Amino acid sequence: MLDRRLFLISGTAALLAGCSSTQRTLAPTIPGDAAPKRISPEYVAMYGPLLDERFPVPAVKLTDIDPVYYRQLVDYSSPEPTGTIIVDTPNRFLYLTMEGGKAMRYGVGIGRAGFEWGGSARIAYKKEWPTWTPPAEMIARQPELEEFRNGMAPGIENPLGARALYIFEGGRDTLYRVHGTAETWSIGKAVSSGCVRLLNHDIIDLYNRVPNNTKIVVRQA
Repeated sequence: MLDRRLFLISGTAALLAGCSSTQRTLAPTIPGDAAPKRISPEYVAMYGPLLDERFPVPAVKLTDIDPVYYRQLVDYSSPEPTGTIIVDTPNRFLYLTMEGGKAMRYGVGIGRAGFEWGGSARIAYKKEWPTWTPPAEMIARQPELEEFRNGMAPGIENPLGARALYIFEGGRDTLYRVHGTAETWSIGKAVSSGCVRLLNHDIIDLYNRVPNNTKIVVRQA
């Protein structure tokens, strides 16, 4: 049952959930020594160009991202069943629980202050290279989005990126999504209008691992 103190009601969600950042911030500085550190060949290969996609995905500029947010298998204890998506909002991680006390961990960008949401729901369905349609309320705030009132065609610049997972409470669309992004600088940040964003490489990986009706839990603390 969804925690209604955390999960915004549908009308408010329509106002907030555009899944698009509206203002670019400076790229984060990688903690540590001033001199750039050598990135493992494993990650270079993991985040290399994906040329077989419908819209080729360029390699990730890994120096834009704190290495803690690179995709990795980690030890993780949770009361949730294997195959559950858990979003750790404060720490900017998404976990996919696995057997043996393990999880696949991904770095994420999450909603700005005032756009946060949380609770327990399900992934009703998934889409490859989805169309993005900004809510009417978002267009009212940002008139430059009028041209996309009937939808923005899929592509590398589409705010939903290469894949989208659609979050429902029972039969109701919450209007929140787990989706991809080409804005590498946003990973680990609070930037989007309510949705959870992963690197395009990572959302493709997650998309391939989870079926429809996967449980998703979003934690605010």
